[in-house]
Amino acid sequence: MRKVFLTCLISFFFTFGMSSARTVELDEILRRGKLIIAVKDNVRPLGFYPQEGQLQGFEIDVARELAEELFGDRQAVILQPVTNQERLQMIIDGKVDLVIARVTVTASRNRLVDFSPYYYLDGTGIVAKQSYLKGLQGLANGKIAVLRASSAISVIREEFPQAQLIGVNSYQEALTLLEINAADAFAGDNSVLAGWVKDYPSYHQFAVRLSAEALAVVMPKGLQYSSLRDRVNQAILRWQKSGWLQKRTAFWGLPSIVDSK
Repeated sequence: MRKVFLTCLISFFFTFGMSSARTVELDEILRRGKLIIAVKDNVRPLGFYPQEGQLQGFEIDVARELAEELFGDRQAVILQPVTNQERLQMIIDGKVDLVIARVTVTASRNRLVDFSPYYYLDGTGIVAKQSYLKGLQGLANGKIAVLRASSAISVIREEFPQAQLIGVNSYQEALTLLEINAADAFAGDNSVLAGWVKDYPSYHQFAVRLSAEALAVVMPKGLQYSSLRDRVNQAILRWQKSGWLQKRTAFWGLPSIVDSK
C-alpha cells in the first residue's frame, strides 16, 4: 500500500510539479540579480525591433525602469517576447516574474493575476488619410473599417450609430480599403495605431479616445508575492506623479488624446 502511495506521489510530482516553474518571490529575484519580464516584440511603439538594433519601445522602457528600481541597473532584465495567447499563462506557470505586454485590465483576468496601476490609458481610436478633411463629424455617415470580433465594434456602433462598419481580418486589409477609398477611416487601439501611422505617414491619427482600456503590469497572485507587487505598484504611482510616464509616451509618439465624452 505504501509503495502504491509513493508511486502515485511521484507520478503526481512529475505530471504537475515539473510541468511549470514556480513564480519566485522578491528576495529570490534580488538574489538572482535580474528580472525576467514577458514583453511584445512586434507592436510598435510598445515593443519592437527597429531595422537595426535591440528591442525597444515604451513598454521596454517601463521594464528597464523597473530593473533600475530593483537593482540600480536598467540592463538587469531578461526580456522574453511572447504572443498574445502566451501572456497570462507565462505568469501563471511561473516562467516570468512580470508581464508588460500590452495587457489590459479586465475583471476576468483579475481573477487569475494581479495588476499594477495603469502605465498607459489606451482605448479605441481612429485613423484616416491625411487628405481626409471631414474630421470625426464626417464619419457619422461614413464607412469605418474595424477588425472582426474586436471590442472596437461595439464602441464604434455606439459612437457612430449611422456609420457603415466594414469588417477586416487585419491591419493590412484595412490599409488596402483605405488606399482604394473603400473605407473612410479605420478604428483600432490607439497604442497600435500610433505605430501604424509611423509606418504610414500619409495617415492621420485623431486625438480622441472612444473607450478606456488600462494597460498595466501583470503580477502573480498570492500573499507571498506582496513585496514584489508593492515595489512595482509604488514605482508606477511615483512615475505617474513625476510625469516620467507622460514623457515616455510622448517620446514614443503615443498620442496625447482626449475622451470623446
